[in-house]
Amino acid sequence: MAQFFSIHPDNPQLRLIRQAAAIVRSGGVIAYPTDSCYALGGQLGDKSVMTRIRAIRQVDENHHFTLMCRDVAEISRYAQFDNSEYRLLKACTPGCYTFIFQATREVPRRLQHPKRNTIGVRIPDHPVVQLLLTELNEPLLSSTLIVPGDELPLNDAEEIRARLEHQIELVLDGGACGLEMSTVIDLTGDTPALIRQGKGSLAPFGIMHG
Repeated sequence: MAQFFSIHPDNPQLRLIRQAAAIVRSGGVIAYPTDSCYALGGQLGDKSVMTRIRAIRQVDENHHFTLMCRDVAEISRYAQFDNSEYRLLKACTPGCYTFIFQATREVPRRLQHPKRNTIGVRIPDHPVVQLLLTELNEPLLSSTLIVPGDELPLNDAEEIRARLEHQIELVLDGGACGLEMSTVIDLTGDTPALIRQGKGSLAPFGIMHG
């Protein structure tokens, strides 16, 4: 049965954040709020977490996982980028963007896209996640909380608990946070490429709407 923590979205209770971090460290899968929509998360180094999130979402090995990171310095351990991409990251984070980069050797092979050796990274603009990432002192392996058969992410914590209470260890209830996913930008090529239009504006990337 999943535990359920009601957490203040703007001023999260440190006691609850520490308990959530302990659940993550012990191999638990959590549902948590972000600046776009709810997500599933777990420990970066725990192989079973990746397998369980894939099973909940019913996605295959070509599905890009995201590393939720605190800041650009943390991203630089896991993603390869040049000075111009660094400036883009600094300008657009924290925010509703997921960036695709070539993965560094710090990223376990199983987390990289099998054909492209890429990884998605994101710096969310949400106090709950930021405090949790600080407490964990490493990225959170993450995926949007969309369950099979649904078109939109789950947004109500009570519903998340009802649907997933036997599949995850914790629901962090930060209230409704939205249904729009992050904008996904691929920065592995010569110019930024739009993979998914979401909440983040395309203006910083010189990309026209598709």
